[in-house]
Amino acid sequence: MKIIKLKDFRNAKKSLSDAIKSGKIFVYPTDTLYGIGCNAKIRKSVEKIIKAKNRDPEKPLSIIAPSKEWIFENTIITEANKKLVDSLFPGPYTVVLKTKLKIPYIVSKNGKIGIRVPKNEFCDFIRGQGVLFVTTSVNISDEPPATKIGDIPNEIKKIADYAIDAGKISGEASRVFDLSGKDVLIVRF
Repeated sequence: MKIIKLKDFRNAKKSLSDAIKSGKIFVYPTDTLYGIGCNAKIRKSVEKIIKAKNRDPEKPLSIIAPSKEWIFENTIITEANKKLVDSLFPGPYTVVLKTKLKIPYIVSKNGKIGIRVPKNEFCDFIRGQGVLFVTTSVNISDEPPATKIGDIPNEIKKIADYAIDAGKISGEASRVFDLSGKDVLIVRF
């Protein structure tokens, strides 16, 4: 796992862009915790993340959406919820919506998808690559998430290609809003 300081990633943007598009696995800072992710369409990389985290493969992963426009075009969303999403993103939130997509591992069996647009410089870079990017916390399932690079479990260090080090992060999980039904449900706040 190659560690790159957040302040230094700007010097490696071209190679990191290629790595994101090709499915390399990244540990990266968000506006809440450290995340682990990869290009959602590279099945082999997604499977490595699920296995390393000891995560139930039936439990869908969230994505970092390339833009709000992408969200509005690829989900089933009311006008009122568009305004709510517009006010929440970018920020420390996950929004659950019904989707028009059929991508294994990120779309649940009932057609829902978790979407994040973190307010973070490296996540801005990820969004700029124009790919759907899996995002989940850096931890073994049901264990505390990593708030600094030194907290990364060995199982995850073994599969990660890159780690973007931003120092210690707050350690609070994103707030989850389920907008997939008639009512807004706050799942985790």
